[in-house]
Formats: sequence, structure tokens, C-alpha cells
Amino acid sequence: MINKEELWQAVLAQTQLSTSRASFATWFYKTKIVSMDNGEILISVPNSFSKEWLSKKYHNSILKIIRSLNKNIRTINYVVNLEKPQGPTKKKQPTEESEINQLRLDRFEINQTTNLNHHYTFDNFVIGSFNETAHAAAWAVSENPGFDYNPLFIYGGVGLGKTHLLEATGNKILENFSKKKIVYAPAERFTSKIVTAIREHKIEELKTELRNIDVLIMDDIQFLAGKEKTQEEFFHIFNALRESNKQIILSSDRPPKAIPALEERLRSRFEGGMIMDIGLPDFETRMAILKTKCEEKNIELKGDVLEYIAANIQKNIREMEGALNRLLIFNKMNNKSPDVEITKKLLHSLMHFPARSTNYKKIVQTIAQFYDLKKDDLLAKTRRKEIVRPRQIAMYLLRSELKESYPSIGRKFGGKDHTTAIYACEKISKEMENNPNLINDVNLIKQRIYSGTI
Repeated sequence: MINKEELWQAVLAQTQLSTSRASFATWFYKTKIVSMDNGEILISVPNSFSKEWLSKKYHNSILKIIRSLNKNIRTINYVVNLEKPQGPTKKKQPTEESEINQLRLDRFEINQTTNLNHHYTFDNFVIGSFNETAHAAAWAVSENPGFDYNPLFIYGGVGLGKTHLLEATGNKILENFSKKKIVYAPAERFTSKIVTAIREHKIEELKTELRNIDVLIMDDIQFLAGKEKTQEEFFHIFNALRESNKQIILSSDRPPKAIPALEERLRSRFEGGMIMDIGLPDFETRMAILKTKCEEKNIELKGDVLEYIAANIQKNIREMEGALNRLLIFNKMNNKSPDVEITKKLLHSLMHFPARSTNYKKIVQTIAQFYDLKKDDLLAKTRRKEIVRPRQIAMYLLRSELKESYPSIGRKFGGKDHTTAIYACEKISKEMENNPNLINDVNLIKQRIYSGTI
């Protein structure tokens, strides 16, 4: 029977594959299972923010993973850290189990002042043609924050290294300018702080605190979409920092003009600086990334094993790291490196997870959320501009991913004629030949559809 430590490591491993690095570090840092009795699991979290977020947003996925490994588990509860500080104790010798348990948590040693993870540096950031311009811009900012590129806006797909680059920039600025006050904040955490400050009538205190920093780094800025009050407060903070030559660094999964429900005044501010994109790494770069991460994890893998991973995981660096973690755990538990055949078995679920694992409902629901719309909006008989494009993309994906007939697609969208579905599919297909923003949107939507992160 799998024990509680191994069970939680499995939860972390699977969650990281479908969660942004920023969100994973924010909400799963210093979490663990503290008890597992009579079908009930108690999970310890570091603070009330994490407790609320895990119980509301991640509870169902955590329970699903746990029940797939232990069907006797019925309920999960969360509690703020139960452990009490203890006096000095004799340092224990590391064991195989303790090394495995530390595998993930040692990657998230956070600077309590800046919220930066010291592990993310320019030294271990692998540069390729897909990210070299973004890297160059970030390096320039680290040498002269507040002046060269302000704001610096970096966008790209899930798991391509945006968070690494942002935090590397922050760490380099801290190294070059030790007296500068730097704050790294995922947009989800920033939103939580705004909500709490408003509820506790401390919003002015929070704004004053943020206006006094020298470098603001905000990850996954697309999560501000649709949150009007948060956008309003951020707009004023942004202006105050920018007017004082304070550096602002932002990341998103898409460019500013493609973020739905974003105030125009914020969009124009984001576009007023330097916008850089991170694309998909080629095979050679993926191999370089794998070798770098093997060195970091102190694991030796044969070339054909690395080639298998690089050939089969092409669009997500975080998934490659997740694959390596599985092989590392196998290595530690069996005291041998896996060959290609063992690797195929260990990574089978990861490699084949996306295959045909979608349906009409999931596609429509994902697109609606991606564009900050209601599902009924896509299905309604309306020609509103903000509805037409998402609806066309939905029709295109029903055709390309599910191979549905044009008449069937038309019926699903308010009984439209099959010619409407044909036009929509051909229009999106043609535009994707030379519209990188549309390609990026469609790829992101497909990632969310197949990863289950709706």
C-alpha cells in the first residue's frame, strides 16, 4: 500500500503537469499529507490563502488523483500547518525516501522578502532560437532596470519557461542592485491580496506598499481578465511605478491585444513597452534542456532515453521536467537508470494522455473560459464581434479534433446551416497559415482541452 508521502508526491507530480509553474509554486509550496486514517486525508498547508485556494480550485483534481491511487479515500480536508517549532535536534542522515520527498520541494526555496525562487537564474536558462530575443531583453532589463524596456511583457505557451525567465531577471537585478526592493507576484496571488485588502479596508495600505517597490514582477497577467476592481487598482499602481522609473515585468500566455476582458487603458500600457514572445523549442534545444536538467538533478540517462523524451514531448518544457522526475524516482527506488523500454512504460500515461480525450462539451467550455465568455454566448444567435471569432474557433476544433460533420456542427450552434460551419472552419484554417496570434490562441486552447485545466 502506498504511504502518505509517496501519495502526495504522486499528486504533486501530476498536478505540476497541468498547472503553471507560478501557480504550483504559490499554492503547493510546503504542503503535505499529515494524516491518512479511515478513508480521510488531512493536508497541511502553510497559510489560510493556500487553504482557501486548494479547497476551492484544486480540491476535485486532488481528490481524483488520490482516488486513482487509493480507492479507499473518501474525503480530503485542509488545515493550516499543524507543526510547532521544535528545539535543536540532531541532524538525521538522508534516506532514499527523504530524498524522493525533497525532490520537488527543494526546487521552491523562496526568498521571503522578494518571493523569488533562487533556483531560477540566467545560468541555468537554456537559450535557443525560440527564446533568445526574450532572454536578451530580460538581460538588458537586469542591467538597467526601469529605463531600457519598461514595461517588459513576455508571452508564450504553457510550460515554455516564462516564469523561469521572469524570476531569473529578478534574481539578477537583486545581484546587481542589492538595495532595490523587488516583489514577484503571480497574478492569482495579487488578486487574492486585493480582495483581502478591500474586505479588510486596507486597500490604501496595500497600494502604498506596492508603490514603494523598485521592481514589480507579475506572472500570468491574463488572470486579471474580467476582474474589474483588481484591474482598476493595478492600473493606478502601474502608473505610479512607471512614472517613477520603477521596473515592471509581466508575463502572459498571449499578447496584450489577445487578452479578453482587459481594460483598454491597461492594454495600451502593456503595449507601450517591449513585448517579447517565447515560441516552441526545436529538437536540439529540447535535448540541451534535458541534459541541463539531468545535471541539476544529478542523474545520468542514456542518449536514446533523452532522445525518446525530446521526440515525444515537444511543446512543454515543464512536461519534460515532469518526465525526468518520474525517471529520477525510478532510479532512486531501484538503484538503476531506466532504459528506453522502461522509460516508455513509465511515461506511457504522459505520452498518450491527450489522445482523443475530448468531446464537444469540453471544447465549448474551454473556449468560453479562454475568451471570458459564457457557454450560452457561443451558442446564441448573435453576430457580436467578440462572439463570432471564438465561435468560429469552436467550429474549427469540432471539425479538426472530433471530425464532426458540417451539418452536425451547424446544429450544435443554434441550428445554423452547414455552409456557416464550412465557412468558419475554412476561415480559421486559412488565417492560421500566417497569423501567429491565432496559432498561439488555438494551441493554448488545445493544451487546456487535453490537460483538463478548464
